[in-house]
Amino acid sequence: MNELIQYTSTHLYAIITINNGKANAISHEVIDALNEAFDKAEQEQKVVILTGQPGIFSAGYDLKSMTASAESALELVTKGSKLSYRMLSFPFPIIVACTGHAIAKGAFLLLSSDYRLGTEGEFKVGLNEVMIGMTMHNAGIEIAKSRLSPVYFERSVNNSEIYNPKDAVTAGFLDKIVPDTHLLPTAIKIAEMFSKLNKKAHTETKLKVRKPYLDALEKAIESDIKEGLNPPT
Repeated sequence: MNELIQYTSTHLYAIITINNGKANAISHEVIDALNEAFDKAEQEQKVVILTGQPGIFSAGYDLKSMTASAESALELVTKGSKLSYRMLSFPFPIIVACTGHAIAKGAFLLLSSDYRLGTEGEFKVGLNEVMIGMTMHNAGIEIAKSRLSPVYFERSVNNSEIYNPKDAVTAGFLDKIVPDTHLLPTAIKIAEMFSKLNKKAHTETKLKVRKPYLDALEKAIESDIKEGLNPPT
């Protein structure tokens, strides 16, 4: 890949690690590298473990791109929404080993995967768009609606409620939390278990289950491009 994304392939699974500075920001370059990594995993027919740096999974989109102009923000958000669509329709299971804070697009990456393993600790998980002055984009609303527990959906999207890892499980951002030292070993055990799934049956079932919200997400991405969006203030 490149220095922003590390790709490690084993017999049964591939580990994709985001490594982009203190915030592990999701930039154009990171999305390009992630797509390249997913291309490779797809060719190798591997279960994917997506992870970050110690203490931070990702704090969201690269702020330089997001605050440069409305056009620049829209370009990056559209690219990120298309990445979420790809992850939600990826033919093999994607497990996130969430190493710490997961905010904004970091949290959306959790909502775009098949199994979300978090680490215990004083970490923040949630969607802070409204808090920083950004009207939530249509694609973000659809991703959140499809994966969050109904009672937490509006609290998370409208009110920018941020959760600790335990409450993030209840809200629907994470599936399970484990001590930090158990994070990767547990993710690997889950990947090994998922590698026993029938690949064709998994892909076809996932696409059937997710068809309604994949269709809604596709329309939402188109709406965002037509309507534009307001960048953070």
